[in-house]
Amino acid sequence: MLTTTKPKIMKTTIIKYGLFALVTSAIIFLAALVLGKDLSMNAQMVLGYASIVVSLLFVFFGIKHYRDHENEGLISFRKAFIIGIFISIFAAMGFAMIDYIYTAVINPNFISEFIQAEKDSGMTGEIPSYTSASLAIFMFLIVLVIGIIISILSGLILQRK
Repeated sequence: MLTTTKPKIMKTTIIKYGLFALVTSAIIFLAALVLGKDLSMNAQMVLGYASIVVSLLFVFFGIKHYRDHENEGLISFRKAFIIGIFISIFAAMGFAMIDYIYTAVINPNFISEFIQAEKDSGMTGEIPSYTSASLAIFMFLIVLVIGIIISILSGLILQRK
């Protein structure tokens, strides 16, 4: 008889560490947006990327937890990568939700301030029009790409056959 405990344990690990990443990303990103509101756009960008990396640390810890506590100290790169991607999706959702709430409700002037900062920095050419939804989708994709990179690195570091 086949058992399905390994996939259930993997799913439990993904949900547990994914929720940690989602909550952490939402709190850290909101704090960075609110507390860094008076900083320059460049400083806000650095703060934003730092909050992405911090929240995506749960990718590494989730893979490590699964390997060490749920899978007898073994994990393939493929399985580590899959776990990392799913945890990254949770973190990306946290960032996207906060980005949308911040630009639509908390600071609806953010988009016009952002566009003005781009013009002031000497950006030439046509500046695309932004909406809260488009910024949230863009944030989701940025976090997901960084999460993929961290998943690859974590999988390479943590794999044990």
